[in-house]
Amino acid sequence: MTYIYHYKSPVGDMTAFSNGLALTALHFNGQKYASRMIKGDYEEKMLPVFEQTKQWLDLYFDKKIPDFMPQIFLTGSQFQLEVWDILAKIPYGQTITYGDIAKQIARQRKIECMSPQAAGQAVGHNPAAILIPCHRVVGTGGKLTGYAGGIDKKKALLAIEQEGLAAV
Repeated sequence: MTYIYHYKSPVGDMTAFSNGLALTALHFNGQKYASRMIKGDYEEKMLPVFEQTKQWLDLYFDKKIPDFMPQIFLTGSQFQLEVWDILAKIPYGQTITYGDIAKQIARQRKIECMSPQAAGQAVGHNPAAILIPCHRVVGTGGKLTGYAGGIDKKKALLAIEQEGLAAV
């Protein structure tokens, strides 16, 4: 059974998904690839993981740095999981490039190079928006490119983080 919870963020409505224990996805309504999240029956129900997710998002949108993370269970290819692990480690208010991610994956796999486009595809399929901060990935030279939720949301999220850092 899939459980869902709707969250109204200042930058757009979101839907959270759970297997009953952990968060399995969080996305902006209407974002690319979101339709793949619901498979079979689902129920709208407030679960402890949704309460934690709401608390985390409330802090985040209040320009505070949450000091906890709801339990997340991600499913994807080995490559996607490696990329999402890198995303999870990008510090609040900082950005990296798709090329940086590709270089990290190449180093981890002990290979000469990795395609930034392949890294970009995995970033774009990140199932846990904001919590796994794919909005912190930019193109070469800091160019704001690609965000499944929309570039307007990416800009807004980066601005929230810069304001949060300025307040610290």
